Amino acid sequence: MYDVPSDIGPVDCDVLVTGGRGFIGSHLCRALAPSNDIVILDDGSSPAPAEQYHPDSVTVVDGDVRDEDVVNGLVADADIVFHEAAEVSVTRSVESPTDTHSVNVSGTLRVLEASREHGSRVVLASSCAIYGNSESLPIDESHPTEPKSPYGLEKLTIDHYAKLYNDLYDVPTVALRYFNVYGPSQSGGEYSGVISIFQDQAKEGGPITVEGDGGQTRDFVHVRDVIQANLRAATTEHVGESFNVGTGTETSILELAEAIQDHAATDPKIVHTDPREGDIARSCADITKSSDLLGYEPTIELESGLASLV
Repeated sequence: MYDVPSDIGPVDCDVLVTGGRGFIGSHLCRALAPSNDIVILDDGSSPAPAEQYHPDSVTVVDGDVRDEDVVNGLVADADIVFHEAAEVSVTRSVESPTDTHSVNVSGTLRVLEASREHGSRVVLASSCAIYGNSESLPIDESHPTEPKSPYGLEKLTIDHYAKLYNDLYDVPTVALRYFNVYGPSQSGGEYSGVISIFQDQAKEGGPITVEGDGGQTRDFVHVRDVIQANLRAATTEHVGESFNVGTGTETSILELAEAIQDHAATDPKIVHTDPREGDIARSCADITKSSDLLGYEPTIELESGLASLV
């Protein structure tokens, strides 16, 4: 059974998880499966994680979140929709903004429209990318939104749509603004998170490549804490709201690389490459609202999370 508090989240519900084969979606299915009937809608575009994250009680439907008939049919039977399906690569959004808009915005509208028709609650994945460069730290939910990529703008758009559908159509929605999520079963590769990239580099003996001087900071939140936030959002009375999901701890990329270096079985060196153009300098979540209204509290510190991974 998944290691989450037993007193939170839905029980005896019909649940639809879009993108349920993906990193966060598969963990979410594992947490929900003991107490609910789960259906996954997934197009198989992301590498499938380890099989243990797909319990036998989960039904998988191969399909596209933009397909009106498929989405409408599945949402009709769902009490709650966890909308995780997305094109998550910032790089791809810059290269092909119309393609990523289609998945991230049009796909979300399909889910919201079906939920409006059938009365389902929607918990959807937004992102800290909506904020852009921080004017002050930590970043709370009222921070100005100046996304620096099509991906960030797409997430900001669906964040606004979630509130609009709640206010205009009485669809109970909650948008969760994820900061930098990491954890077991996160796939490596060109577009994966920096922790999985560093982890793969360390396993191969290095070098661990840090862009620029490594002084840029992020708020790294373990996937189990992200799942906790989703379960709380599924039952909260505070609908029509957006919530940060992070830890409130700021960690530099160089500190991260050094921590992974310390935990690695190999002896990888750290090398510095050219800084990434347009990289956000600092990021850290203010989770006061999430704590006060959702009861969300992060439970896994980065050091212990890295130790279990590396």
